[in-house]
Amino acid sequence: MIVRWGLDALPEVLGGRAPFLLATSRFEAPVDVAGRWSELPTDTTIDAGDAEVLLAVGGGSTIDTAKRLSAESGLPLVSVPTTYSGSEWTTYYGVRDAQRRMHAGGGGAHNEAIVYDVELTLGMPHDVTGGTALNALAHCCEALYVKGRDPDADPLAFEGADEISNALPRVLADLGAPEPRDALLRGAAKAGEALARSGLGLGHATAQVIGGRYGLSHGALNAICLPLALRFNVEFVPSALLDGVAAERAEELARLSGFATLSALGVAQDDLPELAGAIVQRPGARLNPRPASPAEVLVLLSSVY
Repeated sequence: MIVRWGLDALPEVLGGRAPFLLATSRFEAPVDVAGRWSELPTDTTIDAGDAEVLLAVGGGSTIDTAKRLSAESGLPLVSVPTTYSGSEWTTYYGVRDAQRRMHAGGGGAHNEAIVYDVELTLGMPHDVTGGTALNALAHCCEALYVKGRDPDADPLAFEGADEISNALPRVLADLGAPEPRDALLRGAAKAGEALARSGLGLGHATAQVIGGRYGLSHGALNAICLPLALRFNVEFVPSALLDGVAAERAEELARLSGFATLSALGVAQDDLPELAGAIVQRPGARLNPRPASPAEVLVLLSSVY
């Protein structure tokens, strides 16, 4: 994967190819483009025309839409993330409709390059900042204990977790300050690479099912679900992670970001048993180091309701 910092590197990465741009209407095209799609997220079929490369500028939903188009068209993808979601590192994707409800998913995107630029993150609001940063922290944490992980990626996960933990409070205290934003973005980039190399566990499985069912932010759900997953997996969590208080620190950061309970997000209590049954079927739950039954997951969900 080609990784560059600063939008001024984008022409070099594109190599003279005019891209098909996927970005919401609030983003101006950073280069000349061959076409554009701005209805994001979408489950509509997209035609990239004669473009030779795809360019995604946005958060996880935008990049997931671009990854689906890349997989379907065979076109290479250059991602310019504007949040801390980490989607730019993986080849799999979820398909959400305009109401953000999950419809399907797949894999096989042809990721070619990532271009990070801290300036694109400065306008991110408090909830999106906190939610996507907690999503990145979950990537670091779960990469350290998920079944089949790449141990060589552990240093990235440890470093990313520390950088996110240290930078996020400073960013939330001053959303427009570039220096802490840069530190947070660099930590999230390490988290994304750890995610791609090692995978996900129960926390993400829980967030995926609930977020997809209700059309809720993946970041918000990870903020709530990461602490309970860390406590459930306590015997597998490395003692060095976040100074030995990983669950407590994740919960502290989630509350600082404005996330505490599922009920506050509008999740119905009567749906919890059905959600628990769906969660244990997710790949992340099956790769979790401690097997989880629907009854155990129901207890976990009830604890954060």
